[in-house]
Amino acid sequence: MLVNKKKRIKYLGFDDTWFTVTGILILSFAVVFVSNDPFLSLSFVDVIITWGVALFFSTCDWFLNRAIMIFLRKKYPHLKDSVQRIAFFILSMVITVVIVDFIGVNLFSLPGSEASYDFQERSKALVFIIFITIMTMAIYEAIYFFVRLKKSIREEEQSKQAIVQAQLDALRNQAQPHFFFNTLNTLRDIIDQNSKEDAKEFVDKLSEIYRFLLESGNANLISLQDELKFAKAYIHIQSERFGDNLKLNWNIPLASLDTMIIPMSLQLLLENAIKHNVISKAKPLEVNITFKDDYIIVDNKIQVKSTRLPSTKIGLKNIKKRYTLITEKPVEIVNNGNRFSVSLPLLKKSEHKNTYEISQNNS
Repeated sequence: MLVNKKKRIKYLGFDDTWFTVTGILILSFAVVFVSNDPFLSLSFVDVIITWGVALFFSTCDWFLNRAIMIFLRKKYPHLKDSVQRIAFFILSMVITVVIVDFIGVNLFSLPGSEASYDFQERSKALVFIIFITIMTMAIYEAIYFFVRLKKSIREEEQSKQAIVQAQLDALRNQAQPHFFFNTLNTLRDIIDQNSKEDAKEFVDKLSEIYRFLLESGNANLISLQDELKFAKAYIHIQSERFGDNLKLNWNIPLASLDTMIIPMSLQLLLENAIKHNVISKAKPLEVNITFKDDYIIVDNKIQVKSTRLPSTKIGLKNIKKRYTLITEKPVEIVNNGNRFSVSLPLLKKSEHKNTYEISQNNS
């Protein structure tokens, strides 16, 4: 761990090479200045020898405490054990400093002094050395806490992102069977009302749409340009069924095509409009798709059917939940009894957010 950079970073939180060198030098100079009274009367050679001895034992003291610190971090790795770990560490620092000082004074006494150890006489120096040691080791602890806190926040963030992604996957997988259910209903009507050739053409167009769904993969957002392509392909096959009785007015500026939108959201709105409204020669359905204030708006006149097809009630709820997980911008729904409109926010990549709650509101 002294020479292996990866292990140092693993247990200390950073590469402490220069911090160690600087800290040992500061500690050694501090030891020299507080240890002995006759220091000022020493010769230059004696000063160098004195500082060399202090440097040696400061190095021993530093690396002993550093090794104890790493041992305690391995034994008590969790943040909840911090109080216990720090208490043991402070106690070990006091003991280490006293032992190193005792050995140093007895083995390498300063020039002109007797090789004896007086704890009471050394107490002032020991308190100062212990204080300096605790302060330098506290920097290690502060960095360690900061690194562990960042790691904890990152792990929590990743965990929450995994939950959000699982929710988005579930909603996306929910939307596709909903689409399949409605297209089968449409195919049934075509078989009942049109020729086999129309049904075959519908199936061919439908295969193109499902190819798009496969190509879009697991994306949570796609470009508006791709979603429009998908929606228009869907409308094309519906036009085979309704002819001129289904009219769509597209008013989307080219500048908005690079914005992002939830996959299948625009198509689901068009599907709901077709499914829940009368479409006939007497009552053609006109749907407006417009752009305003970074929203794409799908609007149509309400033409309630006398008999309604069974509804899974998934469409709008699904769209709202998926948007809630990705952005703070709301899906806006307006039903005044005469017209029904839904506004979908168009996003830029910088506007995405990570939200971890699913809205419980039903559409």
